[in-house]
Amino acid sequence: MPIFPTTRLRRLRRTEKLRELVQEVSLSPNDLICPVFVEEGIQAKKQVKSMPAIERLPLSEVVNEVDAIVELGIPGIMLFGIPENKDNEGTSAYVEHGIVQKAISEIRKNFGDKIVIMADVCLCQYTSSGHCGLIKDGNVDNDSSLDTLSKIAISQARAGVDVVSPSAMMDGQVKSIRDGLDNEKFSNVAIMSHSAKHRSNFYSPFRDAAECAPQFGDRKTYQVPYTNPREAMREVETDINEGVDIVMIKPALTYLDLISETKRRFNVPVSAYSVSGEYALVKGAAMQGWVNEEDMTHEILYSIKRAGADMIVTYFAKSAAASLTR
Repeated sequence: MPIFPTTRLRRLRRTEKLRELVQEVSLSPNDLICPVFVEEGIQAKKQVKSMPAIERLPLSEVVNEVDAIVELGIPGIMLFGIPENKDNEGTSAYVEHGIVQKAISEIRKNFGDKIVIMADVCLCQYTSSGHCGLIKDGNVDNDSSLDTLSKIAISQARAGVDVVSPSAMMDGQVKSIRDGLDNEKFSNVAIMSHSAKHRSNFYSPFRDAAECAPQFGDRKTYQVPYTNPREAMREVETDINEGVDIVMIKPALTYLDLISETKRRFNVPVSAYSVSGEYALVKGAAMQGWVNEEDMTHEILYSIKRAGADMIVTYFAKSAAASLTR
């Protein structure tokens, strides 16, 4: 390759249109998935204190929220439910009249196929323990949790979901859910698993949003240690072998290497979840006037795309979509 002064890399940075012409990574609202929190038994929106501009919605507000998301050109939502009652078995996660099931039905009735409806499949919001699996003899019991996770996915499929998204990190959860869906004639419902969901400090604001902090212990026995990249790849490979349709790396910003490695190794769509702590850090700094929120949001989302993510679940979805289309 010729060297300076023959080679001048700044030539192609000279004007805005030149820079646009040679831009290598693109980002648009089509790349984004917007989380939506819906809470049972409330009549008005509730602000999530640790996540500025994020709200828990009553069922009556879900259609208005999704309408705004559709208008911004965002193709998908991820539903999270906060039930009125919790119990040891997490039964409100899979009952026909559960809060997520009702929300799915309302969205499907009002929007048809104008939005991809995704829904979280986990137990932490629904169990009195706050853990992602059922408790047996004081421990999170993997195998007894699988049937319940399958019941949740089937109940969401009956309500009209497009994609179920298991995040419990139980071994065998994808196979159990795929078998359950297929047995109930829901073979067209896709699975986007939180395949490499790491034990992370970046989840704290979400636990405030979804009221799902564990009541004892922690989640070290089922979430991936952030020190173990090979283990994360084994989780991804296992989900692919069990029939997953889309894999996920979670969190995103501090795991760009794993997003890139997943994209390099596997021929499967890759999602990344830019989690609540990533959002709260930027919002907090922006509220102090220390950073420009829009510029920093764009840089973060572009970096996740650059690493190899095909789609990004982000709490910045609405604001990013609005700014990207201005």
